[in-house]
Amino acid sequence: MVKIEVLGTGCAKCHRLYANAEQAVKDLKIAGEVVKVEDIDAIVDRGVMMTPALLINGEVRAEGRVPDVDEIKRMLTV
Repeated sequence: MVKIEVLGTGCAKCHRLYANAEQAVKDLKIAGEVVKVEDIDAIVDRGVMMTPALLINGEVRAEGRVPDVDEIKRMLTV
């Protein structure tokens, strides 16, 4: 099962990234869990300095931008 974390404080970009991640999981029909992390301390603990950020299985894959659904799908299949 893939764990996808969307890190951000709840801004519009964070919500868009969360929606894109959910759509990518749905399109690929994979077992994945998409979670939001809004706690600043938890975000900093993961080494992220710019939000929104996308982590896949604990690895930072995007920071300070919103990858589209197709880019997230590529990240999940590599």
